[in-house]
Amino acid sequence: MTPQNRPRVSVGLIAGVLIVVLILAAALAYGIHSGIRARVEASGNLARQTETSEAPPVAVVHPEAVAPAAEVVLPGNAQAFVDAPIYARINGYLKKWYVDIGDHVKTGQLLAEIEAPEADQQLVQARADLSTAQANLRLSAITAERYQNLLKSDSVARQDVDEKMGDREAKQSVVDSASANVKRLTDTQSFEKVLAPFDGTITARKTDTGTLVDAGANGAAKELFHLASKEKLRIYVNVPEVDSRAARVGVLADLTLEEYPGRHFRGEVVRTAEAIDPTSRTLLTEVDADNAKGELLPGSYIQVHLKVPPTASAVTVPASALLFRAEGLRIGVVHGAMVELIPVTLGRDFGNSTEVITGLKATDWVIANPSDSLATGAVVRPLQSGK
Repeated sequence: MTPQNRPRVSVGLIAGVLIVVLILAAALAYGIHSGIRARVEASGNLARQTETSEAPPVAVVHPEAVAPAAEVVLPGNAQAFVDAPIYARINGYLKKWYVDIGDHVKTGQLLAEIEAPEADQQLVQARADLSTAQANLRLSAITAERYQNLLKSDSVARQDVDEKMGDREAKQSVVDSASANVKRLTDTQSFEKVLAPFDGTITARKTDTGTLVDAGANGAAKELFHLASKEKLRIYVNVPEVDSRAARVGVLADLTLEEYPGRHFRGEVVRTAEAIDPTSRTLLTEVDADNAKGELLPGSYIQVHLKVPPTASAVTVPASALLFRAEGLRIGVVHGAMVELIPVTLGRDFGNSTEVITGLKATDWVIANPSDSLATGAVVRPLQSGK
């Protein structure tokens, strides 16, 4: 066959073959690249899974919201609304006493009598001095009046009249002084009768018939009686600084006593010290309680229940979640698998749980039992508490 008779290869066929070859080569290259990338990603995921599986597991919990109204129970010391020791106001011997412990007395009631012979004799002498002074005054007044009449007829000198008038004024001053002394001694003699200064109950009698008593309040041994008015009681309670918002004037308080199980007495906050004691970090608060029936006794140990208003952002966490570090109090929070130590401000201590005022949200995952070596940036495997 001559060259002119050989079949000619189409140019289009050659181009089509080349295109097919290029497409196959591109597909092969893409497949190789995808395989390599998949193997790389798989290797990274495996590494992360291995890292996560090797991270220490930690139990995490959500903070709990604080109850709308919490209650704080504090010990209180009950005292009589009015409480006073009764002392003698005059020296002498106790003649007789009329009341004893437990007796109810009224204002002005006679409690005891004191014999004071020295004071009685001083009063007798003072009255005699007053009588003498009054007699001298009368004589001086008569003399001065006579000299004034003689002066009208120029029978005496003006100087003599002035002397007699001055003498009368001096005698009047002596009378005034003697009268004041008599009144003083009369008042002193009245102290021989020991009277009740207010309505109340005798809680102590510290004297007896024939006892030598001294005026004043120089020592406990000279106290005759102790009187207390317990129609109303004052209960003093030291409220911790963190709960001081509960001690607002006008707030009602429940009072409980061990000797009255199941019973609640009503009290009211009437005043506070309005200053935190720097030593105890507490606020001295007075709660008054009516005691008309006398069921509450002065000196009793009383539990005072106060309502603490809630803090809007406050939550509670387990007490075991707290970390005490040199830089301050911290709580561990987990974000994904990463730990962050958050500074917080504490509120009330509930025993197994603690109130956190600032630093946490209810949606945070808190590590319930962190290790002492826990640090920010550590990788952990969080496990929800109870799962």
